[in-house]
Parts: sequence; structure tokens; C-alpha cells
Amino acid sequence: MTADSEMDIKEAFQRAQRGHNNKAKLVASLKSRYCKLEDKTLFHDEFVHYMKYAMIVYKREPTVENVIEFVARFATSFQSPPKAEEEEGEQEQEEEEDEDIEDDHPFLSFIFNFLLESHKANSHAVRFRACQLINKLLGSMAENAQIDDDLFDRIHQAMLVRVTDKFPNVRIQAALAMTRLQQPKDPDCPTINAYMLILENDSNAEVRRAVLSCIAMSPRTLPKVLKRTRDIKENVRKLAYQVLSDKVHIKALTIAQRVSLLQQGLRDTSEAVRDVVCSRLLPSWLQRLDGNVIELLHRLDVENCSQTALDTLKAIFKGTPAEELLQNRVQLDDRKLIPVDCLTCETVLYWRALCEFIKAKGDDADEMLEQVLPDAATYADYLYRYLKSVPLLSEEQRADFNQLELVMTKEFISQQLIHLIGCLDTNEEGGRKRVLAILQEMLVLPQTPSSLVSLLTEKLLALILDDLRRIQTVAEIISDVREPIMEASLPVDENESRRQQVQLAEVKVRIMEAKQTLEDCIAAQDFSRAGELKDTITELENRRNNVIQEIAASSQLADKETRVEKNDPETLLRCLTMCAELLKQMSIKTRIGPTISALMSSLVLPSIANAHPAVRNTAVVCLGTCTLHSRELAKTHMVLLLQIAQLDEIKIRISALRAIIDLLLLFGFQLLSDSAATQTAPPSQSPDRQEEDAPVTEEKGDTPEDTSQSIIVMLSEFLDSEVSDLRTETAEGLAKLIYTGRMSSAKMLSRLVLLWYNPVTEDDTRLRHCLGVFFQLYARESRAHQEVLEESFLPTVRTLMNAPATSPLAEVDINNVVELLVELTRPTALIKPSTNTEEVCVHDYLAVRMCGEMLRDPTAPEVRLYAKTLSNLELSRDETVRRDLQTLLQQLVQVVKDRVCLRALEKMVSQLVDSREQAELLNASALQPLDVNADEAATDDPSKSAKRAKRGQRKVCTPRAGRKPSRRAESSEESDGENVPESVSVVRPSRRAKAAALEKTKLDLNPLINQEANV
Repeated sequence: MTADSEMDIKEAFQRAQRGHNNKAKLVASLKSRYCKLEDKTLFHDEFVHYMKYAMIVYKREPTVENVIEFVARFATSFQSPPKAEEEEGEQEQEEEEDEDIEDDHPFLSFIFNFLLESHKANSHAVRFRACQLINKLLGSMAENAQIDDDLFDRIHQAMLVRVTDKFPNVRIQAALAMTRLQQPKDPDCPTINAYMLILENDSNAEVRRAVLSCIAMSPRTLPKVLKRTRDIKENVRKLAYQVLSDKVHIKALTIAQRVSLLQQGLRDTSEAVRDVVCSRLLPSWLQRLDGNVIELLHRLDVENCSQTALDTLKAIFKGTPAEELLQNRVQLDDRKLIPVDCLTCETVLYWRALCEFIKAKGDDADEMLEQVLPDAATYADYLYRYLKSVPLLSEEQRADFNQLELVMTKEFISQQLIHLIGCLDTNEEGGRKRVLAILQEMLVLPQTPSSLVSLLTEKLLALILDDLRRIQTVAEIISDVREPIMEASLPVDENESRRQQVQLAEVKVRIMEAKQTLEDCIAAQDFSRAGELKDTITELENRRNNVIQEIAASSQLADKETRVEKNDPETLLRCLTMCAELLKQMSIKTRIGPTISALMSSLVLPSIANAHPAVRNTAVVCLGTCTLHSRELAKTHMVLLLQIAQLDEIKIRISALRAIIDLLLLFGFQLLSDSAATQTAPPSQSPDRQEEDAPVTEEKGDTPEDTSQSIIVMLSEFLDSEVSDLRTETAEGLAKLIYTGRMSSAKMLSRLVLLWYNPVTEDDTRLRHCLGVFFQLYARESRAHQEVLEESFLPTVRTLMNAPATSPLAEVDINNVVELLVELTRPTALIKPSTNTEEVCVHDYLAVRMCGEMLRDPTAPEVRLYAKTLSNLELSRDETVRRDLQTLLQQLVQVVKDRVCLRALEKMVSQLVDSREQAELLNASALQPLDVNADEAATDDPSKSAKRAKRGQRKVCTPRAGRKPSRRAESSEESDGENVPESVSVVRPSRRAKAAALEKTKLDLNPLINQEANV
């Protein structure tokens, strides 16, 4: 190629490596040279020749990245830049431009052809750079750029192959390269299908992030993107929320999807994800709704997800200035109340959230709170009027869905209004008394909905601080509800009443006749007869008075007021609900007094035998809560709770089980020894299981074995229950008992581990989460806990190995279980690890146990598993333990025949020998003068440094050096530094070694280019 005034290719590539050079000038100069050439074939070959130097480097070196960027800009510089007039131009001009584009594409087509031929290279670096260049070339083209259909298909097919590459970085670039090849409207688009497959199945988080950043939104892809908001990696979840906020309109999501996004995002464990939801997702939704928060609540269905709506409003308020909060307040009138006609689920929830948010700011926000909430007395009257307007539906009316929905809406609004009581200023005596009077009256009223009783009682008790006064107040309310004052509606005998009236009239007539006759006798001066008539009149008047008294007595009896005890299920449920809330709010130190004892005997205990399940369940809750306040009461009713836990309906059994667990947590198994003399625990249901679980006993107190053992057997049987709720509650209770030290059982721990891995519990999220947190906390708490886990190791492995093919445990990956137990028992996993490295650790005992198992049956299938696990243990530096372990391993080498096991055992023996030799060398070198050239010698002799690193690989208390990373970890965590060997050296490098390593990272392509040029 002849030398011209323009820059040649070699010089352009050399300058392109430096980031401060103006690449636009380089591109323009080289393009000018290219355009003047008649035969462009030599230029093509030489350009690709220098480009190959960059393509063989896998690491993301700055110089190489600069060259790749230069190549992409130069190749796409032959396209005509997009112009604003193109859309308004005439059709003839467009055709001419298309022809020019096609004429200006020979170099670009040549580069594409070369890259498509290179994407199948054996070198992963070449594949990576080929995909990266294709991505940059397609990304640098104009929006209205066009390429040949054949080239489009070839690129498409090549990238579809590369998205399944072994190396994640290659897959990332291939996925990015297909961004402009998507056809969202095509239901069979191969790119979209590949993207969805990657999002579902790719093990590398960065690949999933790359696909998320470029996938086109459509009804097909939206569910896959939504699923990534629950990804295991924080960065993937964060990007998923960003993509949804930028590309998806709120109307494109269903109510369930909106609620799920906010519920998971606002409660995410990562602060970065929560920040994205608050700063990106919510503002984008509000912007599309013109900033109307009430409209946003309307699109969330607040009646069924009130807590999520409250969290959402709180997040919105945090980013809103105080002045704007007061300006955007709901439709409050002059009394600072929402008119009853304007009360909706959304407005009342917004009002509550705003008041609670301002209240949480403390005393500084009292003035703001006064602007959005009235005084206590005014609000109490407002609440009373609204609660009385809630209708009480009959059975026929409940069948009407419209009426039922209206009542449910009113009940929801009532709940929010009751919650607002907590924001009122009740320091003023008059206002507090008025609120208390309203709450008591609402609890007594029969038309108050049952769903509001618990909340009303909670707010009432919150205003009364003294426990004795609380008990007295609630007891009076319960008495008024259960025994209301009623007028005696005795039936009146109409015949008797008529007879009395006739008798009275007859007497009156006879008195009048006698008086008339008396007057006649006096006029006739018949005084003897007049005396007799006078006596008769007196008798008749006395008789008249008696009849009048009888009539008055009968009428008073009909109007008498009496107290009538009500035992219908609804009344009992209301009373028990108030009682349960009272016991819940009472201090645990408050003892059971006469009032509570009377409630127990007259209300709670009789209700346990009630036919209505809801009444029985609430009664069991009351009984369980009450027994927490009295040890004597707990001893008396423990057997009753045990019987209920085994015989009643599932919901009631779970309530009884919770009560039993709480009692054991509070009083311990010692409670059973106190009551063993007088009470008999329920017998175990399966003698075989009892023998099997015999070692599973309480080790913390002097507990009779039969009583505590029966409870352990019962809980163990509940773990095998087909009812997931009962199984989950039992597992959670056992985890609490074990963690708090109330019981210690290796076999029960093994059961919990197997339950966690059992495929049957795969859909039980609460169980999996609870046990996952428990294992981590329990193992890190103390070494004693790790020893219990170590004891459960072999029983767990035996159970899995002996599981029949029909058992769900046969599907469990035993290697994963073993890895978990090894990780949990690492000495370095403790919150406060021991500083004494010579101390015998749990892994030492575990290693001896596994060696003993292998010696028992060297041909067993689990021998290979044990041999592999030995190399992952962190062994202490205790020489006695290492010597004994070495002896056991040498015996195993002689009896084990499997080659894989032999290699693992021989490697373990050599590591033990090397560690002992290294310890001896260290002890000897401690007496020698320090050699300042030791680091240089180690650097100059790679064999020595490699050998030293190999010895250091077994260094104690270094978890990453003491075990090999799993394949899953290697595949999922690989990123841009894939060609960098894993660092296993434990010895800290010197400053000179660091400087040498830093120089090696500054890659320069010029020596390679000049070396070949000189040749």
C-alpha cells in the first residue's frame, strides 16, 4: 500500500488505544484514505489483520476497549447520518439515499462477514470480541438504518447460537447484539423466545440483567420481566423495577400485579431495590396518572391490600415537602373532617396514612397534625354517627351481593376511622372521656359489626393505662353484652283481665245501689236497715280496692325490667373477642385476679365445648393467653390443650398448638414435671414412632420422660401431617424451642433439615423461609449448637441414602444437604469465633465420624460422598487430631477400592502431611533472621510459589481457602474477569510483587504489532 498524506492503518490502531485521542478525527482521516483507494481489498485485509490483535484479548483492558470502539465507529461511519428532512423528503430522494447506503456498505459488509465467520472460534476471547463488535456495529447504526435480509438472517442465527455459549460474557454480548433484531409483534419471534428462555434458566445474574435491559415489552414478555422482580440477585431485581418503570404503563398491569410489585418492592431486603421503587416506579406511575394519588389508590384495590397501600402512601409522603402535603390533603371541611357523603375507601385511607405519617414525626409536627385532624370530642361524635349508620344485614340480605358489598365497604371505612383514634390528642381529660364513652357504647351496641369488636377493644385499652382498670372496664362491657337489661315480656291472660274488669264493674254497681238504698232508709227513718247497709257498703269498697290492687299488680309485673343471659354464638364470639384482646394487651406480669377467674369459669371454659367452631377457636386462644399469666393455671389446663391439639378441627388445633408452644417457651418442660403427679398426658399414637424418637428428650430440666416424650412424639407426628398449616406451625414452634434452648435434639434437627429439603414443602414459602433463617441463626449462635448439628449429620445422610424410590426424599440432592451442614458447622461461621486456633473444632469430630462410617462399610455408595466432603472441612491445627485423622485416612486408603475416593483420600493425606511440614518449617524459621529477598525469590521461582500456595490452601480459619467453590458458584458468579485464575494464595504479597502485578495489567498492543512488523 502506498504512503499518502492520510494516516495509515497501523498508526490509526496505535493511536486508537489511547483514550485521550479524538476518535472522530482518527475515523475521518482513515476514511479519507479509504475513499481514495481504488482497490479496497488490501485495505480490508490489513484492517482485519490489526483488528485481530484486539480480538484475542478476553480481559476488558482499556486499550482493547478503545480499539473495539474505534473499529465500530469507523465501520459505521460510511452510513449517511440521519437527517430531519428525510421524513419530509420526496420518494425519489429516499430511493437515491437507499442506493447510496447500499453503495457505502462494502466495508461494513466485509466486517460483518468476518465476524460471523469468527463467532465459532475455539477461543472464547475471539467469540466474545466477535459478539461485542456485532453488538456495537448494530448499536451504532442510525435508527432508520437498513441491512440486507440475508445478512440479517445470518446475524440472527449466529447470535442465537452464541446466547447458549459456555461463557457468560459471550452470552451477554450476543444477547445485547440481538436487541435490534426483535420483532415484538411476531408471536413466534426467535429472539423473544431466546430472551424469555434466558430470563428463566440462565444461571448468571449478569446475563439476566443484560436481557432485561434490552428485551422489548409485550404481553408475552411482561410476565417474565415481572418474575425477575423476585430474582435471587439484588442487581437483577433492581434493574427489573427500573425497566418496568420506564417501559410499562400502569394500565398495562393487572391489580394483582401492581399490588405484588409494591408489596415485594417496598419490603425488599435490599435498600437499593426499595430506593428504586420509591424513586423510579412510584413517580412514573403518578406521572401517568397526572399526580393523582387517590387515583393511584383506586387502581390498587385498597380494601383487600390496605397495608400495601399504606406502605405506598408512606413512601410517597417521604419524598413530598411538608407544604405540599398540606396542600394535597383530602377534602376536609371547616371542622377538619371529611363529609360523610365524600367518604370512600381511598380518601379515608389517605387521611389515615397522612395523619399517621405526621404523627410519626413527633412533637415537632403537632401543628401540622392540628390542620388535618379535629379535637378528640368532635372526632368521637363524628365516629359514633358513622358507626351507627352501618346496617346490620339479615340472612336474606346477605345473599344480595350488592348489599353485602356496600356493608363491607362501610366496615372498611369504619376500620380506618377507628385507626385514626391513635392519632388524636387525648391528653385533654374531656376529650379522652368522650372517646372512652363512645368506644364503650359502640362495644355494647348489638348492631356494631363483629369485625370491628377487636379493633374497638384495642383502641379502648390503649387509652386506659392501668391493667386493673382495663380488666374492670372490659368485664363490665362483657356483662352488658351477654346479660343486657331487657323488659320482661310476660304474656297477659286476657280472660283473667276481663274477669277482673267485670268484677270491678259489678262491685262499683253494687256500691252505688247500696248507697241509694241507704239514702232511702234514712229518709224513711229505718235506722236498723241503714246500719246494715252501711256495713255492706264498707265491705264492697274493701272488695273494690282489692280488685284494683290485683289489676295494678298484674300491670306492674308486665312492665318489669330484668337481665337475661344470651348464649347465642354471635354474642359469645363478641365477648370472647374482647376477652382475648384484653388478655393480649395485659402485662405478662399481671396475675390472674377474681375478675379474670370469673370470666374464665363463666365464659371461656364453657365456650370450649361450644358447637360453633369460631367460638371454640376464640375460647382456646383466650385459654392459651390466660395460662401465660399463671403457672398454676397452665399446669391445670395443659392436658386440655394437648387434647384439643389432637382432636379438634385444624384451625382450632393450630391455636392450641400455638398455646402449647408458648407455654413451653415461657415455663419450659419443667411445667410438665410439676403437673405430672396429678395429670396424665395423652398417650402417644404410634408406639413404633415412640421407640424411634426415644432419644429426642428435653435435656434442660428434670422432666418425666413419659410426659415430655409424649409431647415430642406428638410434635414429630405433626411434622408428617398432610395439612401444610399444621406442619408449618409445628416446625416453627420446634425451631423456637431449639433456638431458645428449651430442648436440644440432634434427631429433631435432622427432621427439620429433611423437611426443609422435602419437595412436598416446596410451595410452603413460610416454612422454607422460617427454617432457612433458623438454621443460620442457630448455627452461628454458639459452638454447642454446631455440635448438635454435627450430631445430626450422619442421621440425615443415612435417611436420604436409604430413602425408597417412592419417597419424595429420593429427589433431594444429597450433595446440597451435605454442603449446607458443612457450611453451618464451620468454625469461622460463628458470630464470635474462637481465637484459639489450636482448639479442636466441630469439623474435627465430623471428619472422624465420616472416617468411621467409611471404615464400617468401604463399599457403600455414600463413601464417595464422604471422601469428597472431607476436603471441604476446616480442620484445626491440633497435632493430635491431625495425627489420628491421618492414621484413619491411611487405613481407608488400604481398604477403599473406588478410584475417585482413593484420589480424594490420598490428596487429603498429602495435605495433612504438607501442613505438618509447613508448621515445622514455620517453627524453624521463627529462629532464623528475616530474609528480605524472600519475596523476590518466590516471584522468580514460580514452582516454589505455586507449591507454597498449594500448602496455604489448607490454612485454618480461612473458609475460601479451605474449600473448593462449587460449580454452581463458579457458573453463577463469573463475569468480566473469567480468564483470571482464582487466587488461592494465603500469604500476603509484598509491595514489590504488587507493583509488578499492576504493571502487568497495563496491556499494550503496540509491542505485538511492532514485533510482527519487524519479522
